[in-house]
Amino acid sequence: MPDHPALQLHIPEPKHRPGEAADFSHIRLPKAGSVERPLITTSAYDIRELAFQLIRVLDDEGSPKGAWDPGLDAETLKRGLRAMLLTRAYDERMVRMQRQGKTSFYMKCTGEEAVAVAQAFAFERNDMFFPTYRQQGLLIARDWPILDMMCQVYSNSGDRLKGRQMPVMYSSREAGFFSISGNLGTQISQAVGWAMASAYKGDTRIASGWIGDGATAEPDFHYALTLASVYHAPVVLNVVNNQWAISCYQGIAGGDESTFASRGIGYGIPALRVDGNDFLAVFAVTRWAAERARSNLGPTLIELFTYRAAAHSTSDDPSRYRPADEYEKWPLGDPVDRLKRHLVAAGAWSNDEHQAMLAEVDAQVRDAGKQAEELGTLNHGPRPDVRTMFEDVLKEVPWNLARQRKELGL
Repeated sequence: MPDHPALQLHIPEPKHRPGEAADFSHIRLPKAGSVERPLITTSAYDIRELAFQLIRVLDDEGSPKGAWDPGLDAETLKRGLRAMLLTRAYDERMVRMQRQGKTSFYMKCTGEEAVAVAQAFAFERNDMFFPTYRQQGLLIARDWPILDMMCQVYSNSGDRLKGRQMPVMYSSREAGFFSISGNLGTQISQAVGWAMASAYKGDTRIASGWIGDGATAEPDFHYALTLASVYHAPVVLNVVNNQWAISCYQGIAGGDESTFASRGIGYGIPALRVDGNDFLAVFAVTRWAAERARSNLGPTLIELFTYRAAAHSTSDDPSRYRPADEYEKWPLGDPVDRLKRHLVAAGAWSNDEHQAMLAEVDAQVRDAGKQAEELGTLNHGPRPDVRTMFEDVLKEVPWNLARQRKELGL
């Protein structure tokens, strides 16, 4: 027998475990403004290197650099800052409510607010979103009432979904926000299907879908890329690489072998990798991709490189699988602080104005919270009427459900 070495199976391991010092020195960060901005007509092959780089606009002092600077005016940036602050304040309150037993479950997006808010700003109001459960900022950026969102979390008498969805699984046709699914991979293939239908009908609306780094290992992700590539679907496909899929770090899904953006290359899809904590860069890259889709140039794959600061959900304890201070060591900082620093550096914002905005969004969340609790919570107050269980599911009620309803005296 040949004298070969024994085979070994590679098991990906995160760089840090609880009790160890967090160190992100292995992450190579290019200087802000150093990555080229190609024309939207450039082929996927000619910009394949962008799938391995990291597009950044804001430098460490908060100054915009390079060709990707979208040149947004101060008022637009202030609206973006407010939407991120409101998202964060909303998250904080709802976690407290869950701890008080007023809802069963909640998921925060702390550290990822720029992903949803900046991307919402980059699309047109009637474009369609297919989000996962950490893009509540999309709704908030589109001025959807947080009272309605709270009622959905509580499944109370004001819940438009009538208690049929888990908490945080929002849905709003009016806001162009497709129902969130706990089966994460489905959203991105549905986004492609919706975009294909829009093109088939000669519509003008495009779609965008979101998926996490872990769910890229699901078949749905690859189905979506195949269909989007073959049919040139007018869609923007987003991979939110926040480093953790619950307790599985991103290497389990292949993030150590290559970037998630690079997966678009094999499908002939232009792929970009962006600093997900840089509001300006996220907006610019998303607008670039949206313009491609709207110009009948097909899909774009975007990897948003960010970090999930909070627990995966209120059912998760991240101290069991990562150092407690890991987020504090994250080299791309906090998206809210970075946008604030940019506005201050530009002379368009001050600490006093920032504190006033914080107080304003806190008051807005508090007032909405009081109204929502008057409509009921998990254990107290009114809930959707029991007869609604027979409504809004089937267009025509079949005989067996009609009989059950009659037996219940409804």
